[in-house]
Amino acid sequence: MDTRFLGIDVGGSSIKMAVVQAAGTAVQMLPTLAMPQPSTPSAVLDLIALHGSSQAIAAAGLAFPTVVKQGRARTTAHVDPAWQGVDGAAELRVRLNCPVTFLNDADAAGIAEMRVGAGRDLKGVIIMLTFGTGIGTALFVDGRLLPNTELGHLLMRGGDSEDWASARARTRDQLDFPAWAARVNEYLDLLQRLFWPDVFIVGGGVSDHFDQFGPLLKSPADIVPAHFRSQAGVIGAALAAADAIELT
Repeated sequence: MDTRFLGIDVGGSSIKMAVVQAAGTAVQMLPTLAMPQPSTPSAVLDLIALHGSSQAIAAAGLAFPTVVKQGRARTTAHVDPAWQGVDGAAELRVRLNCPVTFLNDADAAGIAEMRVGAGRDLKGVIIMLTFGTGIGTALFVDGRLLPNTELGHLLMRGGDSEDWASARARTRDQLDFPAWAARVNEYLDLLQRLFWPDVFIVGGGVSDHFDQFGPLLKSPADIVPAHFRSQAGVIGAALAAADAIELT
């Protein structure tokens, strides 16, 4: 069987894709695509198929910024409302003609980091954080994932915490890294008081600049950058697809 898998990471503004080996090594990063407007299911999935269908793969993993339950999108905070209830795996399977796994994008990033990245071999409570359009979270206890945690929606300053501390909030409010890091520290403190994690793994697009803000972050928990930085989601999506193939 071919051991190459297509990882797809759909964000609020872009779509990343890569062909990945089952061991988690990116064979080929495909060009990053701008999200179509409007970002309806047909528009997004047709664009993915246009650029990904020529790849020789065993299966594909679709990481998406939504709660995924029973294979369907259950929330649409950062995507077109038409995604509500969509079976992403079934829709993309028809277009790519291969098995597809559909999962939350932060969970995908966490899978990559816990399997072959910054969280490899770590025990205890680990929280993966992806800072982008929102704040994605993935919670692991001794390596086991509790899916769909959505801790970016915890209440903070009268609204969702991601409205205050996401990378999009940094851009919106024109914050330099010290000012933004102060907001992130407030968010980390909230998570610390609720979950007492041992390690925070920081990912998302802004993690490509971790050297500029990472030293400003403070928590009783260890804080480390994602090994795969902004590519963690696409790697984890492919690994989830590989796992699904092994289980069938």
